[in-house]
Amino acid sequence: MKYSILGNTTSKISRICLGTMTWGHQNTELEAFEQMDFALSKGVNFWDTAEMYPVPPNANSYGKTEIIIGNWLASRKQRDEVFLATKISPISWARNEKSPSINSENIKLAVNNSLKRLKTDYIDLFQLHWVTNRPNYHFANWWGYEPPENNKSKNQICENIIEILNTCDGLIKEGKIKHIGLSNDSAWGINQFCRLSEKFNLPRIVSVQNEYNLLRRRDEHDVMETCSLEGISYLSWSPLQMGVLSGKYLEGIPLKGTRFSKEWDPHGRYAPRINPKVQLAVQHYLEIAKKFRLDLCQLSIAFTLRKKYMSSSIVGATSLEQLNNNINSIELNLNKEILEQIELVRKEFPVPF
Repeated sequence: MKYSILGNTTSKISRICLGTMTWGHQNTELEAFEQMDFALSKGVNFWDTAEMYPVPPNANSYGKTEIIIGNWLASRKQRDEVFLATKISPISWARNEKSPSINSENIKLAVNNSLKRLKTDYIDLFQLHWVTNRPNYHFANWWGYEPPENNKSKNQICENIIEILNTCDGLIKEGKIKHIGLSNDSAWGINQFCRLSEKFNLPRIVSVQNEYNLLRRRDEHDVMETCSLEGISYLSWSPLQMGVLSGKYLEGIPLKGTRFSKEWDPHGRYAPRINPKVQLAVQHYLEIAKKFRLDLCQLSIAFTLRKKYMSSSIVGATSLEQLNNNINSIELNLNKEILEQIELVRKEFPVPF
């Protein structure tokens, strides 16, 4: 395994991160235990979860993934070997409250509830799952995105950021969390967190977890510039674009047993991710993989780790075979010729979904 230093901290994280959102839905607790045992044996010490997991999230399964991880931690007694990240998810039924916003009260509730479910005294990395007090263009919502306007909106947003940082400062001093990070945020949002933490001497964000893969490369300019220059770790979620970059959906019909097959709606939120342009792009990437005798999944994951500030890629799997294949991508270094051919495909299909 290869490792990187998280942001401006001294914490060492594996460059492959174990994603957990299938545990409790697609995977049983026993299967999740097998994945955790296997990942740790392969040197994967960085695990990512969220209070809303498993997906698809609902009030009945909410928190189940954290409970499974907590049971593993209690059973194996290896807490100090794992760098554990979780997230506060702004969903209304998460705390039986009317407002799902990320504020001081909800952060404290989320942290305390996660600690109980995870059966641990501390969270290594506490992340904000997505922004709640301004429009969000993540999760493929960019086509209708409209940013907030005027200084009044800016002041309200910044007041909320200060509240968040102050609350996290208190939780860090209590020893309940060690570091804080963002997820599904923009360059502007990241910069506000950096600016305000410096201005008021409050904890600094150490990471940003956004969707990034061969089919979703919007962050390569402003977001990644911010991460590179500010010393913030960029964490890629969905490096296989929810499995699409494995090539298994090339016929367009979600295969039995896959994530899409369990939630498929031809007019639903996943349908745009298997549109004709996506299929053509994936076919081109598959041809590149075949030309260089590479596995497309490994090529896709290696692509998300080709720069130093791309600190870790979050991989999820429903079987040990898939997990092993994804973890082994850490050994793959993409040469100049491969990267040049990837760029040719990207120019033809810059925003395929």
